Amino acid sequence: MTAILEPGPAALSAPAVTVAPHDASAVERVARGLVTAADGLVDSPAWVDAARDAWTEMPATLRRSLRDFRRDPGAAGALLVRGLPVDEAALPDTPSVPGSVQRTATVAAAVLATVACGLGDPAAFRPEKTGALVQDVIPRPGQEDFQGNAGSVRLTFHTENAFHPHRPDFVMLLCLRADHERVAGLRTASIRQVLPLLSDESREALFSAEFVTAPPPSFGAGAGSADPHPVLFGAAEDPDLRVDLAATQPLTERAREALLELERLFELTAQTVRLVPGDLAIVDNRIAVHGRTAFRPRYDGRDRWLQRTFVLTDLRRSRGFRANDGYVLD
Repeated sequence: MTAILEPGPAALSAPAVTVAPHDASAVERVARGLVTAADGLVDSPAWVDAARDAWTEMPATLRRSLRDFRRDPGAAGALLVRGLPVDEAALPDTPSVPGSVQRTATVAAAVLATVACGLGDPAAFRPEKTGALVQDVIPRPGQEDFQGNAGSVRLTFHTENAFHPHRPDFVMLLCLRADHERVAGLRTASIRQVLPLLSDESREALFSAEFVTAPPPSFGAGAGSADPHPVLFGAAEDPDLRVDLAATQPLTERAREALLELERLFELTAQTVRLVPGDLAIVDNRIAVHGRTAFRPRYDGRDRWLQRTFVLTDLRRSRGFRANDGYVLD
């Protein structure tokens, strides 16, 4: 079973790396060694230290691919790594409780943490799933229409935690179990592909501080700042991106029109990937947005199950937000 890629009409496919069987075995050996390290407590600094040390034991071909992506995420701003071990035979039923996270080490959690340490440092936000470093992305009964990871309707394009001054640099999603019909798709779109298609008027508006972004419901009322900000910032020829189409509001008419054009071009250039177990999608949250197609959960213990970890490439910048120099931002 392999991931299915569905590029939009003007999309450039994101690169994909398939881990060879002998390398997958090496990754599994490393991950199983981490399961018992530091009492197997995923959120402890000692366990993260062990994952950082384990990064050097990962296969050289995988480390090289991730190093290259970290340096330059390419036009698509996303990378698909296939064939990673997730220990499917040992998987329990897909969780269905609110705020589900992975507190104890597993093969899948160890893979996520080790790759995170290769890209930078794992990080989490305390208001979101109690600051767990490895979080379950699962459908929840009664949350079908929710614009977030617990929903199953179409999830709009967004920069992860677009409202926050220290947004993740990378978002990692590891598939443990696909949905029943294999129709749920991770959608990504990159400003590097959209920028040449934008009108001059929209580009000027998107570079102006004419937008405000609300925090997601998981952070609670009053989180973050409502200060106006631009959607595009940084180098004019290769800008960073900060937008959540469900939470970013334009403050002017030209900003509204620019946001509509941006959304249209996201749709034109988007790529959809139907993840299967062992697929790891890495999205550069600085230049790419992501979303999800709709699917129908059954709540029978075999629903779609991804695990998610955020990565910061420069942990020091968020020092004032992290107690005891840990990995969780308050």
